[in-house]
Amino acid sequence: MGRRSRAGGQAATTGFTAHRPWPLPRGPWVMGQTWEHLLFVHWTVEPDVLRSVVPPQLPIDTFGGSAWLGIVPFEVRALHLRATPPLPVGSRFLELNVRTYTTIADRPGIYFFSLDAGSRLAVAAARRTYRLPYFHARMAIARDGAWVRYCSRRDDTRWHAEYRPAGAPFNAAPGTLEHFLTERYRLYTVHPRHGVMHADIHHRPWPLQPAEARILENTMASVELPGSEPLVHFAARQDVVVWRPRRTPSERADEHRFA
Repeated sequence: MGRRSRAGGQAATTGFTAHRPWPLPRGPWVMGQTWEHLLFVHWTVEPDVLRSVVPPQLPIDTFGGSAWLGIVPFEVRALHLRATPPLPVGSRFLELNVRTYTTIADRPGIYFFSLDAGSRLAVAAARRTYRLPYFHARMAIARDGAWVRYCSRRDDTRWHAEYRPAGAPFNAAPGTLEHFLTERYRLYTVHPRHGVMHADIHHRPWPLQPAEARILENTMASVELPGSEPLVHFAARQDVVVWRPRRTPSERADEHRFA
């Protein structure tokens, strides 16, 4: 599948909105991306542990009494600005994010501790436009049958994992843990002058699959992780469109807890 076909799939997502918890934002989206070979890795973390590393303006969402820290490696394909085609150079690179979850004004979203990318151009653009903690890293991906091998290195941070799907795709049902962890259509960040900012995103429901993963090296997390096995899911592809960043209403939401 080529860059233009992926870009067409991104634009087509706006025709599927019944699953969204709130309507699409007003105004046009500004950027499209296709994400492939994703692994969702999640650990339970005590809320007080995350509270020390999450800005105080952002509440921390919990599920079953626990906060959650996620690491998500994937490949970006066909990145482009609206009304322009994906370019042969710069539209494809690897990305790995470390995140937790927050809700403001009934809009569940994601807070990123870090986002590593293999493209210096993408890092510079995202830092300037979205004020996100992007970093350039040396990254590699390889396929061996169904297995994906993924490595990332940046200073003292390391990620090395092998993973593959281990079951049929499904869409997470509202109220489930899988829905809580993945079906979020907004990212939040805190700007030193403008306060809490957000950017809306849109995609179809996640085509999640159970996964098998071997985590060989991991120093990405900003807090100590528990020794228990993480929860892992795979997703083969997701087409995404993104809106420009905006200021978020100043009132701070209460801590959100789910079932």
